[in-house]
Amino acid sequence: MAFQCQRDSYMQEFDTSVVSCEPVELKLENNGKKEKVKGFNVKLKDTILFPEGGGQPDDLGTIAGVPVLRVMRQGPEAVHFITSALEEGQEVHIELDWERRFDHMQQHTGQHLITALADTMFGYKTTSWELGRQRSSIELDTAAAKPGEMEALEAAVNEKIRAHVPVVVQLLSTDDPTVEKVRSRGLPEDHAGPIRVIDVEGVDANMCCGTHVSNLSHLQVIKILGTEKGKKTKTNLMFIAGNRVLKYAERSYSIEKSLTGLLKTGADDHVDAVDKLQKTVKRLQKSHLTVLREMAVLIAQNFKNKPDRGHFFSLHNKDGDNEFMNIIASEIGFQDTVIFLTVGEEKGAGLFLLAGPENIVTELGRRVSELLQGKGAGKAGRYQGKSNSLVRRAEAEALLKEHSCKLATVEE
Repeated sequence: MAFQCQRDSYMQEFDTSVVSCEPVELKLENNGKKEKVKGFNVKLKDTILFPEGGGQPDDLGTIAGVPVLRVMRQGPEAVHFITSALEEGQEVHIELDWERRFDHMQQHTGQHLITALADTMFGYKTTSWELGRQRSSIELDTAAAKPGEMEALEAAVNEKIRAHVPVVVQLLSTDDPTVEKVRSRGLPEDHAGPIRVIDVEGVDANMCCGTHVSNLSHLQVIKILGTEKGKKTKTNLMFIAGNRVLKYAERSYSIEKSLTGLLKTGADDHVDAVDKLQKTVKRLQKSHLTVLREMAVLIAQNFKNKPDRGHFFSLHNKDGDNEFMNIIASEIGFQDTVIFLTVGEEKGAGLFLLAGPENIVTELGRRVSELLQGKGAGKAGRYQGKSNSLVRRAEAEALLKEHSCKLATVEE
């Protein structure tokens, strides 16, 4: 069957009834992590909330005021996941998250248009596509696009948008001869009912279950962001359509204004200004590394020249790096000296190095790493790694100092 959202993609509210409501547990993404959520799978007599499919994400909205967290397709039916139970047979009112839906409509119809013209103009077939949160991508069956082709393609798709070309939804029976003339990558195994065809008048006719605009003018504009190498002999084309282009322009202008203020140059000179800054920074970084290396040698020599230097050396330097620490350890020598070095923010993340007699390093390396909330590894008298927090550095230092004192006692 075709859902109400497929018969009228512009409908934002709808009344229907509950067919079933079953308790379930579903994994949903929350801040990039999958978490199990207890709730209910609800089937309705009909729905304006599109279930995920055909490269298009699902819709969001509410049923009887309850937020819908996911809409999935099970064969010919749509299943809505919510966190509150509804009664079987209950009359309910659905409200659609229209901003999300219209964005999906613009991107999906935009994909159909780009796909059709990329094939017509250059013979590039579309093998898959993805409607992303920020931008969408189309996988083209070509190893690479030739220079100028994407610019020509962008001009052609926007010309079709300006021509106000109608987009018509057709429902055809499986034995309709028209079906054989329609572009398709094949029907899903669980397909049931009539075949839905999206006909961009005079441009393309394609089997599709998704929601689409009724006229290309509703796409407003399409911006092709570029291409990148895909898997094997494929090329990925990135694009944005409609309101996403306006948001992209707004963000770009905001960044341009900020750069103008920071660089004290006009927008046309931003690239040159940043290039000069990068070269200056590289020169300074090189000089800084040279100074750090020289300082590491001096620090080590200063310790070695102390008549009462003992068997323990500890140092924290905010601006050091792994090379800085290893130079110090090598210059001092750690056969009879326990060396504990850290770099980074005093109460933040950083790097650490423990060097000394192999038995002490082997015994205490992991303990020091735990105190610094870090991870490390070691061999041949060195144990080094990354620290997530140097707050407990003093504790690690006290532990190592105690063992260095034992080392001194043994030597005496």
